[in-house]
Amino acid sequence: MDWVVSLFTEQSVANSILILALVVASGLALGSIKFKGISLSVGGVLFAGLAFGHFGFCLNPDLLDFLRELGLILFVYSIGLQVGPGFVSSLRKQGLKLNLFAIAVVVLGSATALVISYIAKIDNPATIGMLSGAVTNTPSLGAAQQALATLGRSREAIQTVGMAYAVSYPFGIVGIILTLVLIKRVFKVDIAKEAAEFETLRHGPTEALNGIDILITNENLHGKAVKDVLAITTSKVVLSRLSRDGKQVVPTANTILQVGDIVHAVAKKEALDAFQTLVGQRSDVSITASPSEIVIASVVVTKPEHVGKTLVELALPANHGVVITRVTRSGIEFAPTRNMRMQLGDRLVIVGSQEGIKTASEALGNEVGQLDRPHTLSVFLGVSLGVLVASIPFTVPGLPAPVRLGFAAGPLLVAIVLGRIGRIGPFVTYLPNGAKKLLAELGISMFLGCVGLKSGERFVQLLTSGDGLKWMALAMLITLLPILIVGFTARIWKKMNYVSLCGLLAGSMTDPPALAYATQMIGNDSPSISYATVYPTTMILRVLFAQIVVLFLA
Repeated sequence: MDWVVSLFTEQSVANSILILALVVASGLALGSIKFKGISLSVGGVLFAGLAFGHFGFCLNPDLLDFLRELGLILFVYSIGLQVGPGFVSSLRKQGLKLNLFAIAVVVLGSATALVISYIAKIDNPATIGMLSGAVTNTPSLGAAQQALATLGRSREAIQTVGMAYAVSYPFGIVGIILTLVLIKRVFKVDIAKEAAEFETLRHGPTEALNGIDILITNENLHGKAVKDVLAITTSKVVLSRLSRDGKQVVPTANTILQVGDIVHAVAKKEALDAFQTLVGQRSDVSITASPSEIVIASVVVTKPEHVGKTLVELALPANHGVVITRVTRSGIEFAPTRNMRMQLGDRLVIVGSQEGIKTASEALGNEVGQLDRPHTLSVFLGVSLGVLVASIPFTVPGLPAPVRLGFAAGPLLVAIVLGRIGRIGPFVTYLPNGAKKLLAELGISMFLGCVGLKSGERFVQLLTSGDGLKWMALAMLITLLPILIVGFTARIWKKMNYVSLCGLLAGSMTDPPALAYATQMIGNDSPSISYATVYPTTMILRVLFAQIVVLFLA
């Protein structure tokens, strides 16, 4: 049995893999236990890591840092890919409001740290460490230590920053999760209702598309092309069939309309009513039920070359004589528009001749099995670009050292861009939903496990000796006060949707574990939208304010 003892006690590759796997497995098991409807979820991995670290299980420091950062990169990269397609729309709708609230969290947190430092007589290094740990922001820790070194502070003072950070960080993670739970309880939040309202806010009302047959009676439209008639109305309407003298055709943009024509229009009810008022009246004849050579089919976009193309560039009517009447993406049905850009997995409902349907299907791919194949090359290219962006130094006047976005922000920003454009040159960035969720779960579990192992080595010792317990208690205030004030204000004053609020609070504290908890609680990745909206601003401000606090207390 000596080999078992050595496997657990001697540092090796097998030892590192075994310990991390046991930490994650036991942590997830702990997180699945519910008490009065509340569970730690993925946060249980942090506590498992603390326990293993306390009892002497440790990894090689360099390997530990590598696995922690790799886990963080995988998590934020997968989140970026998920939110990328809808990020710009969210930024336009709520970007300013969300970022103002995030800035308020940063300012309140820094102000709380300064007040605590003054009232409790906490020295500068410990205050900075408490602030960085309480807001779970490692880049701000590094920036603050650099600022202290520039000011000529001793090595002992700089080490104090790290010690205060170590005892503050675990509760920083837990404190945000507890705040999300508290807000949910106080406001009696109905998760399903809030999630549905968020989707309505994000995509607009999810009213189903309908199709009706309309008899053209408006004399003013006689002799006009379809594109000219559709240009008159602002409603999104698609004409999929036209019947004239008993013969049906698929109308194109240049098809000339005549009084007495019957057209089949597809749109939302309000748009159909407006279009019917413009062109004529409801037809007694159902042309979709009448015998014809026109057929309808559902086709999936699976060919990479179409990613990023607009429907105009796709040119299905011109090339294949078919019309797109509906586009379904991520389970949501949209009316097609000229500038809508295609993504892998988009499902198009097309109408046309049997031959046109066949050639259009071949052109689009329509091989559903292709969607299960992950484009692994693009993942590694994207991560490489993310690391490069994370490492770019930005010089800010008045600060002693360049500012970098770090591994939490760089890969996130790159993934958001790639998720929106859908490709890196010839390489498609599409990943199946299952693959993205696996990356996110694997990444955050590795990250939390490593954080717990690293902090657990001296966590109990710091708490039971010196000022450790006081630092942790005061750091709780730095964590809780800003997010409670902003969380309750946003909910009461601005009636902010709970899904958006979860992402906002997690992003304003640059806290991936809190985001992971929120997505599991909500049941989808919706909180990632507001998280990604505020994260870049928050990350930069956290680094700046850490150094400002150092200079203020100097």
